[in-house]
Amino acid sequence: MALDSPLGLGIVGGSALTRDQGGAMKGDQHSEGLGHHGFEDVDSVGTGQMTRRQLLVRASVAGLSATAAGSLLAGDAMAAAGEGNRGAAACAPGKTTYPWLGYPMPGDPRPDAPELAARGPFRVGVRGWTVTNPDQLDMVNYSAGNPNPRYERPLPLMVWYPAIIPGKRPELTTYSDSLGSGPGNPERPVIPFTFPGRALRGAQPDRSKGPYPLLIVSHGYPGSNVLLTNLTENLASKGYVVVAIDHTDSTHADATVFSSTLRNRALDIDFVLKTMAKLGKKGSRSFLSGVVDADNTALIGYSMGGYGVLISAGAGITAAFATSPYWAAGDTLKILEAGNLDYAALVDPRVKAIVPMAPWGGTYGAWDADGLKAIKVPALFVVGDQDQTAPYAGVQFIFKNAVGSDRYLLVHHAGDHEVTANPAPPITFTRWREYVHYQEPALDNTRTNNVNQHFLTAFLGMHLKGEDYASYLDLTESSDDSNNYGNAGYPAGIWKGFPEWSAVGLEMHHLQS
Repeated sequence: MALDSPLGLGIVGGSALTRDQGGAMKGDQHSEGLGHHGFEDVDSVGTGQMTRRQLLVRASVAGLSATAAGSLLAGDAMAAAGEGNRGAAACAPGKTTYPWLGYPMPGDPRPDAPELAARGPFRVGVRGWTVTNPDQLDMVNYSAGNPNPRYERPLPLMVWYPAIIPGKRPELTTYSDSLGSGPGNPERPVIPFTFPGRALRGAQPDRSKGPYPLLIVSHGYPGSNVLLTNLTENLASKGYVVVAIDHTDSTHADATVFSSTLRNRALDIDFVLKTMAKLGKKGSRSFLSGVVDADNTALIGYSMGGYGVLISAGAGITAAFATSPYWAAGDTLKILEAGNLDYAALVDPRVKAIVPMAPWGGTYGAWDADGLKAIKVPALFVVGDQDQTAPYAGVQFIFKNAVGSDRYLLVHHAGDHEVTANPAPPITFTRWREYVHYQEPALDNTRTNNVNQHFLTAFLGMHLKGEDYASYLDLTESSDDSNNYGNAGYPAGIWKGFPEWSAVGLEMHHLQS
């Protein structure tokens, strides 16, 4: 069902649009649009008494798994007991709560999670819809003989925000994603699946302390706008509006020519920032009216998303990279080249901080030192020192040469490329190639997620909210050194916010501009 946007943004509800090789648009059964989702049976669970069987039946009708239904029961049981914790939702800093039934969902804290990984004081709503960026270069149909094909570029968005959730209604939803790496890949066929999350579909925004800073999240290649729900839900609970983009031509379901990803990441981010700013204005007739502080924005990018975030923050690519025949992109990447006037217009002063997580490009010549020094906003880099996709040496090069930025580098020892991703969903357990797309080989993703939640909370709180979190970031370089039982007064000197014995296998570096 197509919906008319009050801003003329081409919003499409219930179906994200993709295109075939001829440029025709078609639906791909994306289930996160506006309108009817089939979740009303769950979202309308009220404060009345329900038996376990009734709740499971209602969850089943809405398409939730038994695990998700168990978590519904857990949250309801805790609320009924007067604890008010709603599963692993809001709790006091340094404390953790767990569902009594089911198992933890992406983003839930382990018992040894660092202090700032805990959910914040806000309950979380989530909504999804698709916006369309008009008259964009169609890289799928680009060629030397067809150098300027144009199309309306669809971008499915998922938005998490502080919400009002009355009574004991469970803070629970189901997200849709796909396994795979685009059509036509026999080793990674596209297989839709769902997984649960801790947010309420369609909840009303909590405007009591708004407007809230804006966080824009860009996934990897391939990826999706729900690949990092461990972060998006968590940060929304701390007073941010978080929008994650499904980058067309780059998702699990539709990944195609890599040149589209190279060209479009920063363009997509720029368009979404402008769109969210319009929706957040008072009088916009959007549910986000008066809720979004787009003048106070941070960008979070994973892998190819990190590449896009760096470009959006001022790191224009080199001429050699832009014109490399390897990308089969002709001169279509020159719009991102350092010194290009069109590129300069993409660097939005409303961006106040960036978080490149395992950013791709450092070992592929995407930037030189002159390009990187143009980044002027604070940055928190996150990487595994065994990353084979965005090699650690490349991230070190970016970090060391971004000399105009007050920057931090969080290193997960023995971490590969997936230190940011949600834990592997159960559907991947018998599909090795899909399992390793999520799962760290030597580390527990729930642990790496908790560590990242902790440090992003401190970094973003400092730079978007003016909160006093510096002592959580300016640390002894090696967590292992702080965690030495032989240190005088141990555990007094352990990394701030980490429980005793838990500050293991991490490094934090800080270079000032």
